Amino acid sequence: MTEPSRRRLFLAAALDEPTRRLLTAHLEAHGGGSLPGRTVRPQNWHLTLRFLGWATEPQQDGVMRALDESALPGPFVVRFGGLGAFPKERRATVLWLGIDGGGDELGALAAASDEAAQTVGYEAEGRPYHPHLTLSRIRPPEDMTELVEVFPAFTVKMPVTAITLYESHLRKGGAVYQALDTIEL
Repeated sequence: MTEPSRRRLFLAAALDEPTRRLLTAHLEAHGGGSLPGRTVRPQNWHLTLRFLGWATEPQQDGVMRALDESALPGPFVVRFGGLGAFPKERRATVLWLGIDGGGDELGALAAASDEAAQTVGYEAEGRPYHPHLTLSRIRPPEDMTELVEVFPAFTVKMPVTAITLYESHLRKGGAVYQALDTIEL
């Protein structure tokens, strides 16, 4: 018997093109075109709701079916904010853009995504949800305190109208994300 094929998947709220362009211009205008570490390409920007990892087609279908049957919030607006870093600014491994509005709604989508993942056998997400947009991954860790403090906030609003299921294709030059399916809010 052959092993079922598996894909590396995650659920996210996609960035719309106007927001992507405005954020790119904001970063370039404030010297952020040269962020430390390995920057995430603008075409890969998204607001992660739940990383699934390797999934079979039945798991993928089950997650999307469970989400479709969930009591999801209607469309809403997120407002971006300033920079932050994980796990902490003094020893940052991830530089991110925060969410100053719409975080509760994103949290509800993340909770629904986690519940949907559990229906097909995934473990519950073990850490609290922190809505953010990853801009850069930093190895080894660096002190980002000054950059986080001085970089001007990106106070743009963006509608969130769907949850998108993405496949992550790992490549030598960096990951490529492919949208596979969406659930409209």
